[in-house]
Amino acid sequence: MAEVHIIGQIIGASGFPQHILFCKWGVHTGGAWKLLSGVVEGQTQVDNPQNEEMAFWSHPIDIHFATKGLQGWPKLHLQVWHQDSFGRNELYSYGFLHIPSTPGTHSLLTPTWRPLGTWQEQISQMFVGGGPQLKSPSLIYGGADRYRLQTTSMGQVHLELTIIPRNFERYGVEC
Repeated sequence: MAEVHIIGQIIGASGFPQHILFCKWGVHTGGAWKLLSGVVEGQTQVDNPQNEEMAFWSHPIDIHFATKGLQGWPKLHLQVWHQDSFGRNELYSYGFLHIPSTPGTHSLLTPTWRPLGTWQEQISQMFVGGGPQLKSPSLIYGGADRYRLQTTSMGQVHLELTIIPRNFERYGVEC
């Protein structure tokens, strides 16, 4: 079977209205993919930058997959959370990216977004916090119904990933 090794890190996030942030992440693949080693979901620590516009996490990612085909290539989905001064966590935004299919090291920026909700929910969010959340996380990377959502852009997540494919040429795929 062909193999893909994904090594790298979630560096951090920038462009968010508040800076006390952490990130929950996961990797989604198709049915032909098998996890050989590593974890496919995790959470970074909370960073509270004092004088910087960027929250730094430097969270490692090390995942090794085997596959019988290219369909269902891995996608990384992200949720950026904000922690307020009382320790309450608020979901800030969603994002996803297709893991690059070319070998080598890639510096990536992932734009993030959040659902807008109704005008009543927006006013409530200003005074109370919180806000609308997706019922199903598959909307983040699925895309079939995502086009119907009304969203607003938030910040961006910075990543650095190294992709190491192995044995793809045996199965007729050129990298």
